[in-house]
Amino acid sequence: MMADPSQLFRQQTELLAALDAPGSVEDIVALAPRVRGCLHELVGSGLDGVAATRLIALYNDRLTVRIIASLARRHRLPPVAWCWLALGSEGRHEQTFVTDQDNGLIFQASSSQEADAVRALFLPFAQEVNQRLADAGFALCSGNIMAGNPAWCLSLDEWREQFIEWVRRPEPEALLNASIFFDLRPLYGDAELGEQLRTLLLSMTVATPSFQHLMAANALHAEVPLNFRGELAVNDDEEIDLKKFGSRIFVDAGRILALTAGTRSVNTVERLLQAGETIGLPAQEQAGFVAAFSHILRLRLVQQSAAPDASVTMGSGLKPSMLHELDRAILRESLKQARRLQQRLKLNYSL
Repeated sequence: MMADPSQLFRQQTELLAALDAPGSVEDIVALAPRVRGCLHELVGSGLDGVAATRLIALYNDRLTVRIIASLARRHRLPPVAWCWLALGSEGRHEQTFVTDQDNGLIFQASSSQEADAVRALFLPFAQEVNQRLADAGFALCSGNIMAGNPAWCLSLDEWREQFIEWVRRPEPEALLNASIFFDLRPLYGDAELGEQLRTLLLSMTVATPSFQHLMAANALHAEVPLNFRGELAVNDDEEIDLKKFGSRIFVDAGRILALTAGTRSVNTVERLLQAGETIGLPAQEQAGFVAAFSHILRLRLVQQSAAPDASVTMGSGLKPSMLHELDRAILRESLKQARRLQQRLKLNYSL
């Protein structure tokens, strides 16, 4: 049963006021369960997948920024320009209910010696932010891709060198890192530092066809779970990982097209539309990709919302038997769009 729209609006208004109200970092962290409860109700009110994940990310951004700002005042930070970077799904504004942290920190330094000294001052702050975010329900990244890791608390020059290395020597680990770090978005601090890094990144990827080709080839490893007749290639009680074999296909393709076309956006829908126009994708084809992506995101959110706890959801897939006939039909058509998008990559990158 859908919640009353006027009640939802009132809850949002009160929650946003609470997120903006003065308070300690402990007060902010304590708001996290209330934020999640409100988001579950909002998504259950009938939002499509793209709108729902963007809304989740916007609320999570607000909570994260409050935590960062509060802790920045507590710590003795160096007097240099710096910026907290959102990466991965957070950077793309595509978070679902179950998400871990992917973040980094960029700062200004004039030499490697200064960078080492400045990093030593930022790390305790970044590590506490990571822990407080974990307290608020954003799990610590299992791969340690977090600003509190010295490897991802870097000066602008160090980030530049890292990105150059990944683009010029695209080994498997570099391609994996590209799927997270190349979706960066400045979240708090001096946004210009993050934008400088994005400008550098795009200048390199646009000018490096070999990197584009390898990224496209890597994206084709995820096989769409359809048989040759276009039917679901699993039994009703078998699980489909709708992240790995569904939404990720659109995310990877959007990233590759954007890095090729030099499109600054990191959001998948914006990438598909903006880069798609640049490479000559017909408007109807673009609309089909976006609608399919949104439907798969919606199914993932419904699945997560129904799961008994987050630990179950993390590794679980969706069983076709859980879907009613219409959703199953739309899922099939959405996966066909994913297959078409992969075929487009094969054609564009001669794979």
